Amino acid sequence: MLSIDIPAIYEFDERTDGRITGYAAYARLIDGISEALYNRYGVKYELYASDDPNIEYWDLLEEDIRSGSPDLEHVARVFDRLEERTIQYDDDGPTPEYGVHLSMRNNVFAYPKWGIALARVPFFRENGVYNEDYVFAIGDQELQSFLAGVRGRERKQNMKRVTVFTDTSRGLSRQAEPITRAITRDDVILKAEIKRDIFRSLDQFFEADRTFYQTYNIPYKRGILLYGHPGNGKTTLVKSIASSVPGPAAYWQITEYTTSESVKEVFEAATRLAPMVLVIEDIDSMPQEVRSFFLNTLDGATSKEGIFLIGTTNYPEKIDPGLMNRAGRFDRAYEISLPDEALRLAYLKLRNFLVFAGETGTQKAAAMTDGFSLAQLGELYVSTALEWHEQGKADIELIIKGMRGELDKSRKQDWLKNVSEGRVGFF
Repeated sequence: MLSIDIPAIYEFDERTDGRITGYAAYARLIDGISEALYNRYGVKYELYASDDPNIEYWDLLEEDIRSGSPDLEHVARVFDRLEERTIQYDDDGPTPEYGVHLSMRNNVFAYPKWGIALARVPFFRENGVYNEDYVFAIGDQELQSFLAGVRGRERKQNMKRVTVFTDTSRGLSRQAEPITRAITRDDVILKAEIKRDIFRSLDQFFEADRTFYQTYNIPYKRGILLYGHPGNGKTTLVKSIASSVPGPAAYWQITEYTTSESVKEVFEAATRLAPMVLVIEDIDSMPQEVRSFFLNTLDGATSKEGIFLIGTTNYPEKIDPGLMNRAGRFDRAYEISLPDEALRLAYLKLRNFLVFAGETGTQKAAAMTDGFSLAQLGELYVSTALEWHEQGKADIELIIKGMRGELDKSRKQDWLKNVSEGRVGFF
């Protein structure tokens, strides 16, 4: 190991102040934070750099600030004229409400039992105020122990939420969305054999001792592709998986802004949460220039270790053949097709359509809705409920006929713009 007890090329003091533009302000801030930590705990904290884009400890710090964790201490405020506290709007609960808590920015926080301190420091420039993140630790061992604890804690936290990755023009956006309403496997309306295969694969994958994979010498990674027209339950299936598997789930929305860098970042984050489920939505939208890198990532020896990969697409004809013609990328492909009459009846009963139509009427509605997707059956339920609420009854047959007419016109793309009357209609 290289020694760190070597002299610096440039040492800051009052005589050298200003010799290197901007360094004086930086040095004073670091000295101030280090001194505050020493005065508080009587031990020297060293500054560390972090080249890791997956800095989960900042997310956990924010949670600890909001929850008032007893493991976290507020050490100091950085600038006297900047905020110390912030307003939070929480819409995750049954009743949205405002709260007030300490701000992550402009404050120094410490985890004393770990010997770790974190500071998000504002820097003032001509075109605005920017933030720089700093990590302080008593030593290497303390920092490594803290980071190991972070990974375990992050996995535990992610059991209660879905991490959503979205590629944007500004880079990869990451948000943690809580699972506010659990969708069970019973809520999934799908052909029995497909549903059984998918959930059996998931259950085998998440067996705690990995016995199945070890016994049969199968690599600990799986991949399935769900394809079919929109509105037939792919999203519900994914949500039920996130709610029912004993592991974290992440959702990645592919866009025209997806890059090789975001591919690398998502898979690195997923590996940290393994064993876990990674859902790639609209995989056919992967930009052409990124596809080779994506395929190479899937082929990597460890890139998918512990990851159950689920790709979804509404346009299977656009899927790169390379995704399906080599083992280890996607092992199985399942068509999520339009529901048959039995599945339509099961869906309507699940939504409690019996309240409006009774057993006979519900069976008739299932028979009349041939060609409807599950999403359109959901709209049938809503329209029926609204009419029932307003009039005390509902003409379900008329509602279905109206929806079928709109559906047929939409499929034919027969749009009419009546210029003289200034309105849009269907042929």
